[in-house]
Amino acid sequence: MTPAPAPAPVNIPPSGAGQVAGTPAPIPSSELLRGQRVIEIDHEGQRYRLQATRQGKLILTK
Repeated sequence: MTPAPAPAPVNIPPSGAGQVAGTPAPIPSSELLRGQRVIEIDHEGQRYRLQATRQGKLILTK
């Protein structure tokens, strides 16, 4: 039996790739959340929580 192929890595383009100078490239929330409703983000030693609501909104809390 052949093993299942590994999932494809998330391909996030380099900052500014194909964008107007000074405009950040958008990243779909689905790539950040990867099927989860809540993720934690460590930013400069601070912990943040990004949560997707049932209504499809995002909440970022410290």
